[in-house]
Amino acid sequence: MELNYVLIPLIAVATAYAGSGFTRRGVNTWYRDIRKPTWTPPGSVIGAVWTVLYALGAIAALVIWNATPHDTFFNVIIAVFVVNIFLNILWSYLFFGRRKMYAAIWDCLALDLTIVILIDVIAPRSPVASLLLFPYAAWVTFASYLNYRIWVMNK
Repeated sequence: MELNYVLIPLIAVATAYAGSGFTRRGVNTWYRDIRKPTWTPPGSVIGAVWTVLYALGAIAALVIWNATPHDTFFNVIIAVFVVNIFLNILWSYLFFGRRKMYAAIWDCLALDLTIVILIDVIAPRSPVASLLLFPYAAWVTFASYLNYRIWVMNK
């Protein structure tokens, strides 16, 4: 078995685990008491969506890893994936760990930008991998707006 079939899913799980550590602490102590829009999804829905999105992201990364030459452009794709992972974890840290809702909005927008960049740079090499990231972009766009509304309601 090739190592990428183990490492890429492990990276997805580690990313989810790192972010969820900040989220769990924040939800248990602070998030449940702040004002949120009535259309805020329940935590169980949010968790289920993120589970699917991490799986789709891991599949997209595996497809790209296996379907494209490991050249300079491939290294750019991997670098954008790494930045995306960092921003993903950073959002949980900012929003739940530090309760910095305004900073988390900007992080969420940067996260969305990295997803759009990934979709764009991956599409010529693998349209399938690119399409797998569309739900992630849609959810993070929604999360950005939700983050903004929560910030406005709790300023």
